[in-house]
Amino acid sequence: MVTLGRVNIEEAIAQVREHLAREPALSPALRSAIELLILMGTLMAKRLGLNSRNSSTPPSRDPDRARRRRAGAAPRGGQQGHDGTTLRKVAHPDKVEVITIDRRTLPHGAYQEAGFEARQVIDLEVRRVVTEYRAQVLQDPAGNRYVAPFPAHVSRPVQYGVNVKAHAVYMSQFQWVPYNRIQDQLGMSVSAGSVFNFNLEAYEHREEAEQIIQQQLIASSLAHADETGINVDGQRIWLHSVSNAQWTYFHPHAKRGTEAMGVLPKFRGVLCHDHWKPYYTYSCTHALCNAHHLRELQRAFEQDGQRWAQRMKARLEEMNKAVKQAGGALAPAQAQRYRQRYRRLLNQADKECPPAQDAGHGKRRGRVKQTPPRNLLQRLRAYEDDVLRFLDTPGVPFTNNQGENDIRMTKVQQKISGCFRSMEGAYIFCRIRGYLSTCRKNGVAPTEALRLLFEGKLPAFFYAARPPPPAEKAGAE
Repeated sequence: MVTLGRVNIEEAIAQVREHLAREPALSPALRSAIELLILMGTLMAKRLGLNSRNSSTPPSRDPDRARRRRAGAAPRGGQQGHDGTTLRKVAHPDKVEVITIDRRTLPHGAYQEAGFEARQVIDLEVRRVVTEYRAQVLQDPAGNRYVAPFPAHVSRPVQYGVNVKAHAVYMSQFQWVPYNRIQDQLGMSVSAGSVFNFNLEAYEHREEAEQIIQQQLIASSLAHADETGINVDGQRIWLHSVSNAQWTYFHPHAKRGTEAMGVLPKFRGVLCHDHWKPYYTYSCTHALCNAHHLRELQRAFEQDGQRWAQRMKARLEEMNKAVKQAGGALAPAQAQRYRQRYRRLLNQADKECPPAQDAGHGKRRGRVKQTPPRNLLQRLRAYEDDVLRFLDTPGVPFTNNQGENDIRMTKVQQKISGCFRSMEGAYIFCRIRGYLSTCRKNGVAPTEALRLLFEGKLPAFFYAARPPPPAEKAGAE
């Protein structure tokens, strides 16, 4: 049922058609114009009826989105049994300030030391620290000068340190702070060109990490894929993502339908995605995102009155609950029973949502266009194995939420910045963002990950994942 406010659009259109049927004197031109207006009104009403429950529209765009808590929901705040974080004292404070008693405020008498009470204030200090390296110079009787070597990272008379670079890149590529506001936060006159150079340096240092991420994703048993449009200097291109619970990889590309990252063509595990057809060109096992199916089924019920869609939505949710209760996968016999119920429901749906017939008596070329509910029904039947792979394959999720969560921040970046100025900027963003996302998944803070990067190092988990060097051939000199 399609409604707009308190108006039932379907009932209103039915009344208009009934009035038209009672007016045989209407000219064909006027009747055609009214039919066109009815069609346009129906399409617009259906579009207005889309929201985050029945389409890919994000919740932020829902009209009059309810912010009230559900009746009977848990109380506000942390729930009993949750993992909390308590502020605790540190064993070795950085500074100690001793507070003495003004003995003039005490009653007259003799007093002796009895220890102290300690309280700690944990704070953060952001300030400029300038370190001057003074290399000793020796000169022999002949006038030859000998200068002590500077550390390898000190190569210029004046330069920025790794912490300045790491902080600037973190704000620029992780928090999307504009360059001029980065200057305000750092409290020093760092030019926009310097910030860009810091980003470029981080991009170049991260090449080895990127290769390790690619290798780990190729070798993994499960990966999530997604893509989203981004703006590069006014032109629309696509940002592709491949990720799992430990690794994240992004890559910009001019096309949506092909992935040039070098990961999916070699991947042989289970790929979870949203049924974008080009993913089926890769030689791997596929699992479809059922969050998309639930939204499409909701739309088919709300806007097209398809009762089978409501039953199928409930059936998929029932399956997901059963899998969770079973610990991640059902026994083969139980999974087979759910598959049989799934097929029976689709067979029943054929009666309620039959295929459209060619009204042109076979004269029209190509396939007959089907309604959205019918297309959904056919897809659920044709791709049954991929829709239900979560039932009995351990580790395969019900949705592609991992991939969508990893790529979601890209849309936030586009809202804040509007676009990338160049393709080079898009490459820098993708490489650094994928590196930082991977580090967060493995328990390494972004600023620490960037500091290591500028020191020419990687977090320990990268070295543990790095493949061993090839063994030397026997007899090689």
